[in-house]
Amino acid sequence: MKFFVVAALLAVAAADNAPYTTPAPTYAPTYRPTYAPRPAYHPQPAYKPAPYHQESYDQPPKYDYSYDVHGYGDYEPVFNAQEARDGYATQGSYSVVLPDGRTQTVTYRVDDAYSGNIAEVTYEGEARYDEYKPSYKPSYPQPSYKPTYKPAYGN
Repeated sequence: MKFFVVAALLAVAAADNAPYTTPAPTYAPTYRPTYAPRPAYHPQPAYKPAPYHQESYDQPPKYDYSYDVHGYGDYEPVFNAQEARDGYATQGSYSVVLPDGRTQTVTYRVDDAYSGNIAEVTYEGEARYDEYKPSYKPSYPQPSYKPTYKPAYGN
């Protein structure tokens, strides 16, 4: 038994004198990237955008419009308008059928920036008025008002 103890001590002493080396890592990375993003590439457009041009509001206006309205029922209002403008030169008219049956027409024009508005008003037809017939009749007697005073002079 002494032999075994001495052999064990010699083995421990021999192992103690051996140089120590760091073991190499034995693991492998578990994650491996499978996607590598490509560099962003934005090619220049094949066309040239049109240069920005601000519209000028100093250009003279030019337009033309008209409208007509026809009513319904007992009193059918009828009116219309039309106007045309090219720069300052403007001309137009509007008309309306009045409740008395006449048609009123206003014709106007503006020649330039300095002449102002020139208008002419005309009427067509004759005014017709229905006979007045009151529709309200009171159901109670009307009071009579008589003066109850006598003048103090002359008696």
